[in-house]
Amino acid sequence: MTPEPEELAQPLESELAAIERALGSHPGAGELGQLKHRIVSLFKRIENTQITLSDLKERIRPLVVRYKELSGAPTPDVPPRRNQLALATYIERGWHLIALGEPAEAMRVLSQASELAPDNVEARSLLGWAQLRAGREDEAMATFAVVLAREPDNALARMNVGYLCLRKRAFGEAIEQLSRVIRLDSDPKATLYAHYYLGLVYLERGMLDDARTLLARSIALGPNLLEARAELGRAEWLARNPDLARAEWRRGIEAGPDSPGGRRCRELLLQAERGESLASPG
Repeated sequence: MTPEPEELAQPLESELAAIERALGSHPGAGELGQLKHRIVSLFKRIENTQITLSDLKERIRPLVVRYKELSGAPTPDVPPRRNQLALATYIERGWHLIALGEPAEAMRVLSQASELAPDNVEARSLLGWAQLRAGREDEAMATFAVVLAREPDNALARMNVGYLCLRKRAFGEAIEQLSRVIRLDSDPKATLYAHYYLGLVYLERGMLDDARTLLARSIALGPNLLEARAELGRAEWLARNPDLARAEWRRGIEAGPDSPGGRRCRELLLQAERGESLASPG
């Protein structure tokens, strides 16, 4: 017998209620760490349930076709093959995985999104971003070329081209690409990261005032982008503002001690306290 929706949701709702109770009981630092893992696990379980149900829904179509072949009956009304809910779920999950620093898994999910909707430029742009984060620069550039051939002003793809130029230390081209994305201001994620990456460009070039302005703006646009807080702290340190630098790093550590950005803040703080140079090599 097929489970009712309530039966599928019940264990998820029970875990959600248990986490809510635990958070309401003023847990200590150790228990907070465990609760974080439970929250992430619950989020992934819910996403996986949505994707599994969407995939099962798509598998109904060949059953309908086979039924029609055998019975000669008219085809029942079924949803279109490119299920928009499934596509949106894949895209949202891929974005979250990129933000969590899990590019390999993001590539897998976003490849599924691109297979489901080959013409969807958002899915393809995010796939290129995940490829870039995974160090697969040639694949990423090919993906962005496809997107920009279709949409020359696609902000997400152009932002990533700017980031790729930053990684290759082609600073002039990076500035041109990222500044264009900021002027377009057509995609919130692209605008946020364009400010962050352009801040890194100026930081690498030693233009500390411009770097601090752009990194602070990226934090205002995305307070959870703790990597930007880490690099703003580095810019303040290099500008001989050690108290401001330490304050930024401590905020980042407090906000996400186990996140990539939080770990970067802790690393920079420890390096500073040991008297190590925080200037980038080269």
